[in-house]
Amino acid sequence: MNSRTAQVAGRLVDRVETAEKVVALTFDDGPTAADTDAILWLLAQRGVPATFYVNGGVAAANPGQLERLVAAGHELGNHTQDHKRLIFVTPDGVAAQVEPTDAAIRAAGYDGPITFRPPNAKKLVVAPVWLAQHDRTTVMWDVEAEDFGGGPPQPASDIAERVLAQVRPGSIVLLHPWNGRAATQEATGEVIDELRRRGYRFVTVSELIG
Repeated sequence: MNSRTAQVAGRLVDRVETAEKVVALTFDDGPTAADTDAILWLLAQRGVPATFYVNGGVAAANPGQLERLVAAGHELGNHTQDHKRLIFVTPDGVAAQVEPTDAAIRAAGYDGPITFRPPNAKKLVVAPVWLAQHDRTTVMWDVEAEDFGGGPPQPASDIAERVLAQVRPGSIVLLHPWNGRAATQEATGEVIDELRRRGYRFVTVSELIG
């Protein structure tokens, strides 16, 4: 259920084996209107494409933001309608989480492949089987640095250091820059700048997995 590297059916990718210094930045849970400017600005200033795993319900509450991500040239992925954990669900329950968000992504003008990321990495049997039957790729990650334990606010330097310590060629990085998480936004810029210094280039998830 919690594995980042395996599921009972269908295709799952958590990173790509490659000698090439490429990495995919992925952002979960948005888009929130209050944060879109900051995120798009830091990516545009550095010429970096990213993949946004979006929630359909959040997008509906923040109209116009999906369109902005698409217009900026980024990739959109599906992160369910309302961030429901896909365990002990029926096939219809999975469809109710995936299909409305797919529709919102297409309505925003995105015409590329839509990969899927399960909330909190939870997937048991029904969700992977449904995804396999619908030829959907599950995308996880191999780099995670944010602390959601409820302790003192995590500084940007800590997030950046943790990411940089884990990244390797073919990595998929998970970040949550929404809901006023300014430290994550700042850390994202630091990570991009340092990885560029190390010779890495940035691609979308679909480009990475080919």
